[in-house]
Amino acid sequence: MTAIVSFIGWHDSGKTTLAATVVTHLKEMGYRVAVIKSSSVTNIPFDTPDTDTFKHRQAGADAVMLVAPDQMVLQTDNKDLSLVTLAHRYFPDVDIVIAEGFKHSRHIAKIEVTRNPEQKLRQEVHGVIAVATDLDITADYVFRLDEGPEIAHFLEKRFLQRNKRGVEKTSLLVNGRKIPLREFIQDSLASVVAGYVDSLKLNDDIRDIELRIKVQYNTKTTK
Repeated sequence: MTAIVSFIGWHDSGKTTLAATVVTHLKEMGYRVAVIKSSSVTNIPFDTPDTDTFKHRQAGADAVMLVAPDQMVLQTDNKDLSLVTLAHRYFPDVDIVIAEGFKHSRHIAKIEVTRNPEQKLRQEVHGVIAVATDLDITADYVFRLDEGPEIAHFLEKRFLQRNKRGVEKTSLLVNGRKIPLREFIQDSLASVVAGYVDSLKLNDDIRDIELRIKVQYNTKTTK
């Protein structure tokens, strides 16, 4: 399952610079990395020089998504999808998704980036696993703002080494939530769906199959 870690912090705390540095080192370590950037600002240009999304692309991210009130680039309306749904739906083939923002997303590991001793998001939100700061503070895991390589190795040890079990043959999302599947179930589903597709005689070199099912239940209630 794709690991997800979000860098959180107040405006101008340095989270984009640090996150981009971590992306660069994760790429150098051989991992596939996607970035999802959250912003409350409208009319943001995407992937142009001096923008945060451009910095992440320059850092080497395999894919970058911008989520704002008025847009979600990949050029579509923001449908208020959760961070987990965005990561699993759009970036199923990467090893880790590095996010920015989403501080209120539950069940997501977060790294707080801070320069102000009065600002302590770790006391307000769930899931903060480490703090990046040049302040003298006490926490379980504290990194300096220039310790991008150390943070990358921290993430590798915590999230990536335990996931080296090979590529998933089949992934299942139900209402946007990824459902863990045992290996024999992955094999069974892959075999059945691939068999149906093969019967269509598409004459294509088929490597990946995506299947989306809309389930319509009878809304009538019984008395």
